[in-house]
Amino acid sequence: MVLKSPAEIEIMHEANMILRRTLADLRSRIVPGMTTLDIDRFAEGRIREAGGEPAFKGYPHPSGGSPFPGTACVSVNDEIVHGVPSDRVLQEGDIASVDMGVLYRGYYGDSACTFMVGSIDEPSQKLLAVTQESLDRGIAAACVGNRVSDIGHAVQTCVEANGFSVVREFVGHGIGASLHEDPQVPNFGVPGRRERLVAGMVLAIEPMVNAGEPDVLMSADDGWTARTRDGSRSAHFEVCVAITEGGPQVLGEPVS
Repeated sequence: MVLKSPAEIEIMHEANMILRRTLADLRSRIVPGMTTLDIDRFAEGRIREAGGEPAFKGYPHPSGGSPFPGTACVSVNDEIVHGVPSDRVLQEGDIASVDMGVLYRGYYGDSACTFMVGSIDEPSQKLLAVTQESLDRGIAAACVGNRVSDIGHAVQTCVEANGFSVVREFVGHGIGASLHEDPQVPNFGVPGRRERLVAGMVLAIEPMVNAGEPDVLMSADDGWTARTRDGSRSAHFEVCVAITEGGPQVLGEPVS
């Protein structure tokens, strides 16, 4: 677990600002008829224009498969995370999760948002709203003196109270000069367990919430895309949070 100085946190704030601004710009651009590769190309252009490098492009596969080919993970409908950009055309009523990382001045940022494609049905609207609320609950629990499991408990309690489920296979993480650092930050758990939160920690908190059961099915086609086993929709939101004596600090600008 590597603690960050105020100067390092400021650089990470700038890194995450690149991502949050890119996601904000995507909100009005993601429309029926565009492809997930269109999203990826737009994201890469914005990241490079801002002086950053895409953190996911070429990222090694954890099991030795092909490196990740895109700048953004674009996961649609029943895809949970790590969707590979392609010529897939988005349709009216889809939901699309866009997850991006950036390397900027030696430090990483990581952020995700799930977008509506045109108008979506009420169950999907609720899924997005609850996933965002669970992220907010997790952020509120990221206070000095609390434990890592307090974050996951806050997320899980919110999600399950609304009839949804939390993915277990993928979790949040520490972040800094490396994209993935200790500690892991699950979106579930018993409060009061795991590492104690101290000033200088920076955590990527990222609820992944399924409308149905939590079980995951990995794609045999690309080796990266994770789907819900039951075919239900999934949403994903993520921000990087610095633990400070004054309370949790969300790095970067929020998507408006």
